[in-house]
Amino acid sequence: MRYEVTHNTSYEYDHEVSLAYHLMRLKPREEPRQRCLEHELRIEPLPALTGQRTDYFGNTAGFCTIEGPHKTLAVTARSLVEVWPAALPDLALTPAWESVRELCRGDRLTAAAEAEEFAFPSPLVPRSAAFAGYAATSFLPGRPLLQAVLDLTGRIHREFSFDPKATTVATPLEQVFKERRGVCQDFAHFQMACLRSLGLPVRYVSGYLETLPPPGRARLVGADASHAWLACYCPGHGWVDVDPTNNLLPSARHVTVAWGRDFNDVSPIRGVLTGGGAHSPKVSVDVRPVG
Repeated sequence: MRYEVTHNTSYEYDHEVSLAYHLMRLKPREEPRQRCLEHELRIEPLPALTGQRTDYFGNTAGFCTIEGPHKTLAVTARSLVEVWPAALPDLALTPAWESVRELCRGDRLTAAAEAEEFAFPSPLVPRSAAFAGYAATSFLPGRPLLQAVLDLTGRIHREFSFDPKATTVATPLEQVFKERRGVCQDFAHFQMACLRSLGLPVRYVSGYLETLPPPGRARLVGADASHAWLACYCPGHGWVDVDPTNNLLPSARHVTVAWGRDFNDVSPIRGVLTGGGAHSPKVSVDVRPVG
């Protein structure tokens, strides 16, 4: 699949901002089954300085400095991306989940050693006995890793309700677990907390999902959204993406932008301002198949 992705973000500030520095992770990643053919970033007002770097996790991080008084900010990222379907493994033939945990703990010479850093807690994804207890129903002794992961994914999909008004970025994961409501970010963080609490390495993935309109309806421009899922490490297969919001293994309809320990590592736009007062972003995303 080839997609043109347009991500618009705008801010209106209560008071003038005199100086602003922004960090942006909006460029889709280059990986074996994904290529970013084009990427452009438009920022208004015009920045005094722009640039980009590669962060610790290999994501492209753009940055800009805006000098002079302004009460609005508009950032538009346009990307042309090719995505190939994922080669999904036979779930029953993946290693027993306990063996994966022990391999990542004991191996210091292969990719498993690099994966282990994602088994530790992070600021937004704590580990606890409660999360491990919820996962235990799916992770029976000796069960193949991806069978167990997909069983847990299905349970979260059935037992948690999608509710955009239930949470914010700051909502503790314990509250999400208690109320069983939230959005894709919450579901990804929760499944990650369950897996990390068992000692398994998982990472947070941000990106986009092509959404399909109801039968007989035209697709609405800007009606798509940023999306979040997770990837678990499986020896012999590498990192396997898992989407608990939609209860599936992502393939050609998911566009990967960035990954890290949790949302804090991959926030699309964050900044430091002088002035501004209260503000909130307005975001619209369009994922359009082309060619």
